[in-house]
Parts: sequence; C-alpha cells; structure tokens
Amino acid sequence: QVQLVESGGRLVQPGDSLRLSCAVSGRTISTLPLAWFRQAPGKEREFVAALKKGQGTTYAAASVRGRFTVSRDNGKNTAYLQMNSLKPEDTAVYYCASDSGSPIVSSLPYASTYEYWGQGTQVTVSS
Repeated sequence: QVQLVESGGRLVQPGDSLRLSCAVSGRTISTLPLAWFRQAPGKEREFVAALKKGQGTTYAAASVRGRFTVSRDNGKNTAYLQMNSLKPEDTAVYYCASDSGSPIVSSLPYASTYEYWGQGTQVTVSS
C-alpha cells in the first residue's frame, strides 16, 4: 500500500518561493508516477505538475509552467514541488497523488488517473 504525506505549506507573500514535499512509503518512488494537484475554496481540483516513473519526465500545467518545478529524491523516497514567484491565485490546498499503474501522458492531468492521495498541505499567498 502506497502512502503519501505532504508537508511544507504555509503563509507566504506574493513573489516568495516555497518548496512542498511528498514523502512516499510502501513503494520505491522511482517506480511510481507522481503528480501535484491543488484545490482552492469553491473550485475543482486542478492539475499542477506530474513526474513519470522511471526516467522521471516532468510535465506542468500552463498556469504554473516556468514558475513551478516537480522533482524527486530517490534516496529520500520523496517528491518535491518547488514554487517560485508565487501569486495570490496560487492559494490552495496542494495534494500529492500517485498510482500503481503506468498512466499514459494524456491521462496525467486527470485526478481520476490516480489511486493514491495525500492529505494535502495548505499554501496561502497573501500580503
């Protein structure tokens, strides 16, 4: 059973940087696809970024491309979401997700692709 635990969310100011962590247990992280989603109050869960298993090719939503980067540390079995130039509209609960299968690239942005989810970590961007 794969378990995901996010951490690192907090209150920051616009323009700040923040790194979220997703600690993985139950499987070796390099054998899992990983994704970050976010959900703001009153809105649907939104795809942020994904990292394929194996070589770890990364993908990012257009809204965060160039500001957010997803990565993993195989030695720590942990994934990260580095967020730079944060904006108030980035305020949301951020979730880490994974799956036991091998989702195709076109399915990576969809929450229904993922079997495993963390509990979420709150990121608030406000002055």
